[in-house]
Amino acid sequence: MPRTTLIFRVLGALSTCVAMVASTATVASADPTVSAATIEKVVKVGQQRQDLTIASPAMGGLVNVTVLLPRDQSSTRGNLYLLDGAGDKSSTVSDWIKKGGAAEYFADKDANVVLPAGRGAFYTDWEQRDPEIGKPQWETFLTKELPPLIDETYDGSGNNAVAGLSMGGQSAFALATRHPSLYTGVGSMSGCPPVSGPVNESYVRATVAKDGGDATNMWGPWGSPGWADHDPTTRLDALRGKQIYLSAGSGVPGPLDQRTVPDSGFTKDQAIAAGGYLEIGAYRCSLEFALLMRAAGIPATEHFRTVGTHAWVYWAEDLKAMWPVLAPAL
Repeated sequence: MPRTTLIFRVLGALSTCVAMVASTATVASADPTVSAATIEKVVKVGQQRQDLTIASPAMGGLVNVTVLLPRDQSSTRGNLYLLDGAGDKSSTVSDWIKKGGAAEYFADKDANVVLPAGRGAFYTDWEQRDPEIGKPQWETFLTKELPPLIDETYDGSGNNAVAGLSMGGQSAFALATRHPSLYTGVGSMSGCPPVSGPVNESYVRATVAKDGGDATNMWGPWGSPGWADHDPTTRLDALRGKQIYLSAGSGVPGPLDQRTVPDSGFTKDQAIAAGGYLEIGAYRCSLEFALLMRAAGIPATEHFRTVGTHAWVYWAEDLKAMWPVLAPAL
């Protein structure tokens, strides 16, 4: 199998009794120009997890979102929005639940953890309709429709942080810099926050192409203003005063890689090799962003590992390192 094909294919449950509760909750959007989203269905998975089906005017349909709740739900708390990377998005549950151990890790944490599921498509508002991706309006959903619904339904305090892995890491910084008043903390694991320039834009375009889409429909032709407009390096001042976490591995396999479970059709060695190649790009891009923040005098917690590939065994560990950084923001 050619390496390029392998890389593109790799880019990218709880067994408790499930009680289904019919629900329809509507909360007015904080932005009067945006229609309100509604909770159409709630599936309760234990005492601390609820899987929501949300009708989103911006997305033009239903969006699946999981909310993890703290054990003590007697008072208000902040919200951590945790975004997925690219890959198979046919599931109705976030990869952070299925692969990242988020439910177990946050069981004793005092926060609402909000996990959208589905094809993330860089969690942005696409400019043009794509034959494969459609025309999702993720940014409007995540910043206008969803926050008031979460705050009202789950006693959110209005303090929010946003973080993600790979594609979701770039999206987290784009959202935080485009909506600085909404987020007090932001984090990226193995992401590529900058998207301007031929190398960074190529990295993004390859990620979109892996899912069958054309990134020209997302932010426009090569080098067009839409790319710079979603590049957090053009709005670095918006990060001042926020809690910031940034991590990536060197791409060199380490001991944790022996725990990698390859996708169907791949050997473990193939999965590790592809993950190493992808992580080299994320490392370079994340380091570039870290250096720009340093030059601008913006403090951040950096976790650049001497080993580590583009794999869940590392992101699950990064989650444990990131949470203490972002928790004070909530």
